[in-house]
Amino acid sequence: MEVSNPSEMFLTGRIGQSAGSVVVSSVEGSRPLLVELQALVAETTYPMPKRMAKGVETNRVALLLAVMENGWGCIFRSRCVCECCGGIRIEEPTVDVGIVCAVLSSFREMALDPRLVVMGEVGLGGEVRPVQHAELRIREAMKLGFTRGIIPESNMEQWKGVAGIEVVGIREIGDIWEAVGAHVIS
Repeated sequence: MEVSNPSEMFLTGRIGQSAGSVVVSSVEGSRPLLVELQALVAETTYPMPKRMAKGVETNRVALLLAVMENGWGCIFRSRCVCECCGGIRIEEPTVDVGIVCAVLSSFREMALDPRLVVMGEVGLGGEVRPVQHAELRIREAMKLGFTRGIIPESNMEQWKGVAGIEVVGIREIGDIWEAVGAHVIS
């Protein structure tokens, strides 16, 4: 039986204004899916912090944490980081920016705007790489009531604009907090 709007199904039950939560856009085949990512950054009493991931690759999360430590000086060595996805497995690296946003939101204990959707692949130098089908992803977000989107700056070159949603381009992970910062809900 076909699911008419899978994005809506994945976002059902979402609390919204909680630290460590962000919505990402992924494409499965030719269909955009909006999925909530959650991260929890907490002190650990264990000598080695346990890094867990559900719905995304654990090694990818560890790599992104290393990029964040190298680029920003955030220290996750003494902290447990758990990252999970709303019941779906996402292989696409375009959720990297979402993982970074969710981890930062939890680390700083600040909730992000629940009407924000993010996308972008993060390279080892912290650069944000372009995504395919950016406009398709943004249109899906707009249909579900999202009012802001963060996409790679390199995708802004082809951006024609979609009425009803503000889109901001970012070049590197250092731009992420500034791009969402004005829209942080404390």
